[in-house]
Amino acid sequence: MTSHLPNDARVIPLRPAAARAVREPLWRHVVGDVLRRERLAQERTLKQVAEAARISLPYLSELERGRKEASSEVLAAAAHALGLRLADLLGLARVELIRLTAVDRVGPDAARSVSSVTSATSVTSVTSVTSRRTGTSVTRPGQGQVLSLAA
Repeated sequence: MTSHLPNDARVIPLRPAAARAVREPLWRHVVGDVLRRERLAQERTLKQVAEAARISLPYLSELERGRKEASSEVLAAAAHALGLRLADLLGLARVELIRLTAVDRVGPDAARSVSSVTSATSVTSVTSVTSRRTGTSVTRPGQGQVLSLAA
């Protein structure tokens, strides 16, 4: 005999739900997203960029989709075809990686503010920097020195 009454029984799980595992984004996905975003911002086709970089169109497409790991030579060629230096491409990928991992750590709203600060900050050349904390000045870092800027 069946009852047509609603089933109001509560289900109690045997094991508590596991905390959501945070997965680090793959570098090839991040770099591919940056390549595609830069190409589209310039309103260029895959064919135009592939020809300028002297790499095959299908390979560039796979790079943009994060299907292939590119060598540093191929990344440099793709960057130059987009009018970027390899350092620019890697810097943009770094900003994107920070934004993506910030979403997992602090939530989407804070990640948007991180993205807006880091993507709005662009440095083409630096002649000297004075530390607000110590008052010391660094003038044109030499080869092998690292100059770190924070917003």
